Amino acid sequence: MKPKYKRVLIKISGEVLAGKQEKGIDFDLLITVCCRIRECVQLGVQVAVVVGGGNFWRGRSGGGMDRTRADHMGMLATVMNAIALQDTLEHIGVATRVQTAIEMRQIAEPYIRGRAVRHLEKGRVVIFGCGTGNPFFSTDTAAALRAAEIEADILLLAKKVDGVYSADPNKNPNAVKYETLTHLDVVKEGLGVMDGTAATLCMENKIPILVFGLEDTQNIIKAVMGEKIGTIVKEEMLP
Repeated sequence: MKPKYKRVLIKISGEVLAGKQEKGIDFDLLITVCCRIRECVQLGVQVAVVVGGGNFWRGRSGGGMDRTRADHMGMLATVMNAIALQDTLEHIGVATRVQTAIEMRQIAEPYIRGRAVRHLEKGRVVIFGCGTGNPFFSTDTAAALRAAEIEADILLLAKKVDGVYSADPNKNPNAVKYETLTHLDVVKEGLGVMDGTAATLCMENKIPILVFGLEDTQNIIKAVMGEKIGTIVKEEMLP
């Protein structure tokens, strides 16, 4: 079987990389995730990654701190995760490049769209750090923006939960899991799968979103193959 998608952007949250320890990096999990990414590359899929930083810093919980400074600290946290991903991927034989929205040339390339696309075309995994480079924007929005810029076929949201629910399944046992939603559903209902800016950006650029759990890392492969997992968010289909 051939992969359903040629170019994907995977958003991996910092919380996912922390695993059960909740903070820092679970390196056993990181290695497993990177092995799945390598399988995608071996299948001929072009893979870009946006990584969050919540396992090191959550700016909004910084009591009384200026929001801009707190967000800048969060951007630096994403770079630590990006470097960890790069190092692990390189160790298992996958060529990678880290590009950051805030220049730090001794550590990574500055984000340049054309260069990112060229890396993807050459089979390299491109990891985007620093979010959008602007405070007040989440890494979800960065993922939607980069997906649009590199013309990804789909945005894959790797989460701790296995899809989108009507309520928090950890708090409400009666929460219902959705198989399919529209971008507008996500925005109107405030379902918490991603922030409204990110969902709107995907809607305007007709980018489908697949939300799935990373408890089983094999889901990354299932996602690129087009198997039915998680919740798919796509533009409204006419009857």
